[in-house]
Amino acid sequence: MKGRLSGIQKQVLSLHRSLLRAARAKAPETREHIEQFVKVEFRKNAAIDKKNYQQIEYLIRRGQKQLEMLRTSDGFSVVELK
Repeated sequence: MKGRLSGIQKQVLSLHRSLLRAARAKAPETREHIEQFVKVEFRKNAAIDKKNYQQIEYLIRRGQKQLEMLRTSDGFSVVELK
């Protein structure tokens, strides 16, 4: 990305970092699954048109809910994050 980031790009990057930080707080075997899930989801959604604000904002909200679930749960299940 060249130059300055837009507000929405900053939100996406912040969410990505927060999810990876939350993964570090989990057991090593669980951490790997979480990190892989985050990687796949962000790459899958990277192709969304940057002007499709409605879809991007929806995904940010969904990611924030998943982050909160991750922070408050002892375990992890990919099913919980979908």
